[in-house]
Amino acid sequence: MEIEEDVLSPEERDRIKKALEDMCKMKSEEFLLLGIQTTPEQIWSCVSHQYKKEYPELHQIVNDILSLKTSKFMNWLIIQNQRGLL
Repeated sequence: MEIEEDVLSPEERDRIKKALEDMCKMKSEEFLLLGIQTTPEQIWSCVSHQYKKEYPELHQIVNDILSLKTSKFMNWLIIQNQRGLL
């Protein structure tokens, strides 16, 4: 997970990175309760793949992680598997 370096201090970057990692872990645990085994890294990859052209605001990243639905994740997972990226 990369954070824009020129705007934040190293401490702020580390704190935000840790918070985003925790959110991905929480979403991974939520999916496990629904019967979908995944990792926080896969959650991050699914959410962040749409950020290739621009870096979104922090609130958008948080929203994308917390509102990720199992159907969107499974679609992403299938596409990655078909492309041979998993």
